[in-house]
Amino acid sequence: MGQLPDRVRDFATYLQGLNARLDQRAGWCGVFWQRDPEGMRACLDGSEVPPWDVVEALLKDLASATGTEHAEREAARARALHRASARAHDAGPGARALLADRMDVMVRERRYAERRLRELGARLDSAVDEEAADAARFDLAWVRDDHERATARIAELGARLAELGPTPAGATAGPEGSVPGARPSPSAPRPAPAKERKRRPRGSARFAGMPVDEPESGAAPAPAPGAATPTGARFAGAAAEQEAAAPAPPPADATAQPDVSATVTLLARHRAEGRSGEAHMVLVDAAAGPAAHFPLFAVELTRSGLGADWATLLWEAASLPLDRLVAAADALVAAGRTGDGQQLLRQGMGSPPAEFGAAVHRLDEEGRHHEVRTLLDAYVRGRTPEEAAHTARGAPDRLVPLLLDAAGRVSEDRYWDVVHALRVAGLGPF
Repeated sequence: MGQLPDRVRDFATYLQGLNARLDQRAGWCGVFWQRDPEGMRACLDGSEVPPWDVVEALLKDLASATGTEHAEREAARARALHRASARAHDAGPGARALLADRMDVMVRERRYAERRLRELGARLDSAVDEEAADAARFDLAWVRDDHERATARIAELGARLAELGPTPAGATAGPEGSVPGARPSPSAPRPAPAKERKRRPRGSARFAGMPVDEPESGAAPAPAPGAATPTGARFAGAAAEQEAAAPAPPPADATAQPDVSATVTLLARHRAEGRSGEAHMVLVDAAAGPAAHFPLFAVELTRSGLGADWATLLWEAASLPLDRLVAAADALVAAGRTGDGQQLLRQGMGSPPAEFGAAVHRLDEEGRHHEVRTLLDAYVRGRTPEEAAHTARGAPDRLVPLLLDAAGRVSEDRYWDVVHALRVAGLGPF
């Protein structure tokens, strides 16, 4: 490790320490070591940077072992070290080509997952008994996880490519599903059914050209909006085909289109001149703009060959105040970009439970009931039941009923999982 840049060595040392604190035969850590031990070793010795969702999953293991509050404090440090390490890796020779290759692999993986979702959905619909239905649900959970992880990684890779300047043709992430790898929050792994089902290994932490056995059937839609977060975990995940940009509806503000076009023109000029810092500041300013601009940016950036910058723009938007986050997501959904809107909500769910709960409570007191419902639905779907329960600590009398309503809209299982988590947290008699 002595030959590594300081920032790479710092993160590798941190990851080694995190790994040493975990049970390497259980939880996400156990899954990763079982699926790809060589890839794990490459990440621990600093020769590769793991996708952020892998680090976040390990932090979930830590939360189970040491408590949520400790893991939340740890996450801020982990995120800073991970970003610094990724930037140091990307400063090396051949980084752009490597990132573009990994992007291509993730796109193929997500496409494969979409097709599998269609096949498994049909299998579930035609199941002749409960055992066959359980088998289909089990496989669906893994494939949904594949899809979400690949979508996150496409966005993470797109953001890294964007920081390197103009992106080569064919290397940009599609506008749909563009979420930062920093935000996905999969549920903790649950035990497999008694009859363990064999599955083919899918890829490695180093994205070393995973085999993708693509069926001949047509592409399938992304997971249904109401689907609960799946329970699988793998380094390679799955990937999806880039979707064509949906045309935006006419903006209410007559100046919106010219403003967006001017911003995209300025951004393209900065990219062409290699001025990455200035380009990033343009995206920061755009993320802080009106919600109605987001669908227009999606169309304009894609048409201009700046798909990676669309991913970065969504990344920046995840830091908006929650009411504005909902407004941006609503605008995307209204423009036919449902996937982008849902992903933006999911990526905005990275706040610690106590902070998120306090913000939702403020919105509730202001009578912002649509925003409250939208945010709680996204949080219950995207975070563990334990994390969801902790959002109610600051105002249980008001937030517990709202939280249970949101959990019930996800599924009966998620409802009872949240009920149990609330009981354990001592947040009300049930």
